[in-house]
Amino acid sequence: MSRLTVGNIFKVTVALLFFPFMPLLVLMIGVRRSNWKVILEGGLYVALVLAAVALPGNAAQFILSFFVVLGLIAVAGMRSYMLRDLWLHPRTRGPQVMTQSGAVTTPPEDLSSALAWSAALAKRNRSRLPSEAYVSILETCQTLDAVIDAETRQPLGDPQFEYELSATVRDYLPSVLQNYVAIPPKMLETKQASGRTPNEELAEQLQLLAGQAETLHASRHRRTSAELTNTGNFLRERFGHRQGGFDFGIK
Repeated sequence: MSRLTVGNIFKVTVALLFFPFMPLLVLMIGVRRSNWKVILEGGLYVALVLAAVALPGNAAQFILSFFVVLGLIAVAGMRSYMLRDLWLHPRTRGPQVMTQSGAVTTPPEDLSSALAWSAALAKRNRSRLPSEAYVSILETCQTLDAVIDAETRQPLGDPQFEYELSATVRDYLPSVLQNYVAIPPKMLETKQASGRTPNEELAEQLQLLAGQAETLHASRHRRTSAELTNTGNFLRERFGHRQGGFDFGIK
């Protein structure tokens, strides 16, 4: 997915113009996305820069501090690029499909609607899809729908999880379907340059998407279970030692 958007160009331009503040950018990314690991990493970069700048000494120590700061800026710049998924968002426009009437359609922005769009595309082309592939698509859609429903009711607030879910629903699944239905039926069993037929490619890609859907589903509910356990630990620590009822902390 392309990241060449006006907003991203502006962000990168500002970051390059103010490159001495790269360590601060890492910290800001973490704060903006509520990612504690990135916050701690960015805070460490900023603290090291401040310590190097404030270090008194002679000319040799000044030169050493300069190169330390320069190295921290370079490291922070590389980390900012590695964290691009958290601040440089891809285009949200999904793949286009030509309908029988000649109109061009794209998946909606809303995740539930985009998923329903893919399911509807599969149902419209059920006669062209292998039976195993059709069943796999519907099962994958059901799994992703459960994840979307849980995320809508109680968002995790994890940018990486949100990105993977959005990319799977808005881009990966629609792309696989629209690429397959665009192939003439007489070519579906013809081997391509990869050595596989379109039907074999479809089966493999749907298997990968099904695995991704299951991973998202397991990750979502594993974190929810962990949050429930953390709440239980807090309640046991807060109230478990009391006998004869609760006083609600009132003394």
